[in-house]
Amino acid sequence: MGPSTVEDLLRVLAPQVLGAVVRRYGHFDTAEDAVQEALLAAATRWPVDGLPEQPRGWLVTVAARRLTDLLRAEQARRRREDDAGRALRSVAPAADHREPGDDSLVLLFLCCHPALPPAAQVALTLRAVGGLGTAEVARAFLVPEATMTRRITRAKQRIRDSGLPFALPDADERAARLDAVRQVLYLIFNEGYASTAGPRLRRVDLSTEAIRLTRLLHRLLPDDPEVTGLLALMLLTDARGPARVGPDGELVPMAEQDRSRWRADQIAEGVALVSAVLPRGDVGPYQLQAAIAAVHDEAASVEATDWAQIEALYGVLLGMSDNPVVALNHAVAVAMARGPAAGLRLLDALADDPRVGDDPRRHAARAHLLERCGNLAEARTAYAHAARRSTSLPRQRYLYGRLTRLTDAGDGGPGDGGRAGPADRPTGS
Repeated sequence: MGPSTVEDLLRVLAPQVLGAVVRRYGHFDTAEDAVQEALLAAATRWPVDGLPEQPRGWLVTVAARRLTDLLRAEQARRRREDDAGRALRSVAPAADHREPGDDSLVLLFLCCHPALPPAAQVALTLRAVGGLGTAEVARAFLVPEATMTRRITRAKQRIRDSGLPFALPDADERAARLDAVRQVLYLIFNEGYASTAGPRLRRVDLSTEAIRLTRLLHRLLPDDPEVTGLLALMLLTDARGPARVGPDGELVPMAEQDRSRWRADQIAEGVALVSAVLPRGDVGPYQLQAAIAAVHDEAASVEATDWAQIEALYGVLLGMSDNPVVALNHAVAVAMARGPAAGLRLLDALADDPRVGDDPRRHAARAHLLERCGNLAEARTAYAHAARRSTSLPRQRYLYGRLTRLTDAGDGGPGDGGRAGPADRPTGS
């Protein structure tokens, strides 16, 4: 069995094993550490020794043994022999008559406890539900592993101190946490589809895991319009993934993508989902973003895209919340619908917004529109600034490539009329 096959299997089994251990023994915080050590042992031994007859049972057994060791060590450090004896007796396996199942949703709602800050919710979800190790989560957040270890440890301690049972919350409590759950899944998907930093343009493992978890959430709550919209948004956006990265890992903007490489099955499923949910009338931001993605995906080319409709949808989104990224995307849509000068006025109006004024996405979009207007000198300045501000290496290379092309072209005339396009992003343009 190859390492990639083992990794895929462990990712699927991770929430099942953690759920089984927590159900039997409790101690979520310590059990999660024990399961991570069991996963590491499997990742090391299974490619060499072969797959055990019952992989899930093997992991549960190893994790349970490690949990007992961890509890003994903790109790010894505290020098509480009487309590230690009682606690050790309490970890004797309880009868578990349930069929092996996927506890991902239980873990997801547990990790999205409202007492946790959003960054901790995402980190803990990736580790406990997604099966990523602490080092992988740290890389996704671009922080040292020691920093992420402390962040995850604090999050688990808060969950432990909350005394929450290991079970799906009741309907009222579930509703109270649903916004956080959707937001966590959205953030995980975005970081996977368009990594904000690092050497890779995409983290397919993160976006794939976000889609898997959102499918589970949709099965649990098929009548929630925003869960349906979120799943549709992910499918429609992820469908472009194969065409978004060039042979050398370079960014390919939407205007230059080979649309025959977009995943037609995902587009069909996403369009069906959003088409079914929008007529209900209870429209939220995820449904609107899915509708925008559907307009993009159903167009034969950038020129054939209904930019007026996309502009209108972004206008509705802007009316729902003061989101600077939505405002940026709205400006780009306006430029595509009404001309680059109109879009530039909106982008320049965002310059004083501290949330997005110096964001490389704003500078990149502005550079592109300046190029389309024929103002190549200012476009070069904007491309250079966007490249310097970007923390994603593929985006840096793309932006420096645009800068080099303009530098070589000199000031002889207008740009390429829009073929370069702003970089493809999960939120639309």
